[in-house]
Amino acid sequence: MRTEIDQAIVLLKRGGDDALEKAIELLQTSVFAFGMRVCGQREDAEDTMQEVLVKAIPYLPKFDNAGALAKWLYRVAKNHCLMSRRKSKFAPKQELSLEELMPDREELAQLDGRFGIDPESAALRGEPGQRLRDAVRNLPPHYRIVIVLRDMEGFTDEEAGEITGLRPGTIRMRLHRARLFVRRELAKTQEEAQGRAAGRLRRKSVPSPGAGGCRKMFAGLSDYLDGELDDFSCKEIEAHLNDCEPCKKFLRSLEATIQSCQRSPADSPDRQKAAALRKQLLATYSRALATSGK
Repeated sequence: MRTEIDQAIVLLKRGGDDALEKAIELLQTSVFAFGMRVCGQREDAEDTMQEVLVKAIPYLPKFDNAGALAKWLYRVAKNHCLMSRRKSKFAPKQELSLEELMPDREELAQLDGRFGIDPESAALRGEPGQRLRDAVRNLPPHYRIVIVLRDMEGFTDEEAGEITGLRPGTIRMRLHRARLFVRRELAKTQEEAQGRAAGRLRRKSVPSPGAGGCRKMFAGLSDYLDGELDDFSCKEIEAHLNDCEPCKKFLRSLEATIQSCQRSPADSPDRQKAAALRKQLLATYSRALATSGK
């Protein structure tokens, strides 16, 4: 949704009633989509959209670049979303252990190189998209916010750190565990859809990997895929992958998970509610613009 904020800044600078209304509509779309991804409930996302934009409108004339506006909007939206009382009854415990997220030998052996969601298919709408949304929403909130900011909203580690107040190292750790959790959730639904019988047949035909080398490799997979590792560490992982077919397939499934998050479609707000709010916001913005002297 960063593109919408870029466009909104251009329109705000241009001025004029039509440009202003379109700019605010773009900001509504961005904040609502973020709210749906983080809050998980339409009511909470609508509340977040209204709360954030009502706070933002008086300050909009002061923003002259999209980056600063985006970080401000998402910081306020993040705080509002994480205070939401609506929590999934399926939400797991608050901390994710890397040990628990690593696949066991049985799961690695049954991987066949395919994955439940094809990031190229139908823009991830329909049932595959719902499985992805459910997996993200079942993350503990402090992991969910990181994967949403990084993989769904396109912020860098440093930008995500500015929004959340976390150090880049903490962002990297939570991002990796959140990705592993989402990949595991998607794998579960895939196995359920395909049937356990087929999985048992695959397990017999693929040798089990060596636990020690696999364990070391899993801790650095996100850094490897994101180009965050030094050359020596990259070569170590690649050497292991060359000798471990199950791990190679696991890496592909994790990469597919990341691509699915990056390409997941955004939810849109109710048109009538958004239009009513926009009318109120335009009046407030006009007053702010007059006060600022622009």
